[in-house]
Amino acid sequence: MTFVKGDDVATKVVAWQERHGRNHLPWQKTRDPYRVWLSEIMLQQTQVATVLDYYERFLARFPDVAALAGAGQDEVMGLWSGLGYYSRARNLHKCAKAVVDQHGGAFPQTAELLMTLPGIGRSTAGAIAAFCFSQRTAILDANVRRVLTRLLAFDGDLAVSRNEKLLWERATELLPSTDLTVAMPRYTQGLMDLGATVCTPKAPRCDRCPLADTCSAFALCNPERYPVKTRKLLRRSESWWLLVLLGVEKSVWLERRPPSGIWAGMHCVPVFPDRKQLDEFLAPIAASAADVRSWELPPSLHILTHRDLHLHAVVVIGDLSIGNGSDGAWFSEAQWSGVGLPTPIRKLLDNTRQRELL
Repeated sequence: MTFVKGDDVATKVVAWQERHGRNHLPWQKTRDPYRVWLSEIMLQQTQVATVLDYYERFLARFPDVAALAGAGQDEVMGLWSGLGYYSRARNLHKCAKAVVDQHGGAFPQTAELLMTLPGIGRSTAGAIAAFCFSQRTAILDANVRRVLTRLLAFDGDLAVSRNEKLLWERATELLPSTDLTVAMPRYTQGLMDLGATVCTPKAPRCDRCPLADTCSAFALCNPERYPVKTRKLLRRSESWWLLVLLGVEKSVWLERRPPSGIWAGMHCVPVFPDRKQLDEFLAPIAASAADVRSWELPPSLHILTHRDLHLHAVVVIGDLSIGNGSDGAWFSEAQWSGVGLPTPIRKLLDNTRQRELL
């Protein structure tokens, strides 16, 4: 790792961001912490192009933190449906409630206090504090981590906590030290923009980078070596069997998923680990109904960060009745269209509707 003068880096990043950075995004035109916070949560592991529509819809329905805090979880999850990583939506709702209940509806103005709120980690807290309150505090999202490890030729394994801590220290040293009201928001955005558009994971555009003349990785001709992280995510593959029950008046039987795990707390069709258990659940339902039709759809693959889900769907239609002991309810088309459904389940129901089965 090499030494780089902080003020020199900050000056170059601020100047570059003003001329070449992204300055057109809706959350860049405000210092409202509610809007900045919403964008930061949505942008975690999600592309800007995808977030834009969701961001506008959320603000149209929940224009401020009090409106979001007062909403029901199902409505929040319904608006979030399709963005993925649904724990973000649950924490978003919890955080809004905490801001209203514990802080009188005003977001705290320091990264330290922001980190006490549900779903706000150190980097997100730093971004809100820098953008909205010009606090001299660092961020280390994936893009910024890549920029800084290359700039410094930081070869410490970031899977080791002490190396992560050291990088935070170096990131703090590089922050602007003067004119923070203007410099902190633009510097923070500049690092994000560099990582997203110039200092990309593969084939970085070093000829366009304002830090090329001070970048140690560029001097060593090996920017793609950084960042270093040896711990790899272990992937698993699972088969899930989905039972789509279509009852009278175009209703669908939905159950709420467990409070933790995949699709936690969301509505979903019944899920089984194999066809045998699905058939055992279905047998008494089908036996008590007249004119029952059923078929199995071709399997599909749904890829999550840590898991591959091989989805097998069985559709059953008829005048169906389910015992009172079952943890679920019938939802009309208008109802299920507005609740939080996992993306593959919503697609499954939409495709079924398009086939004029609903």
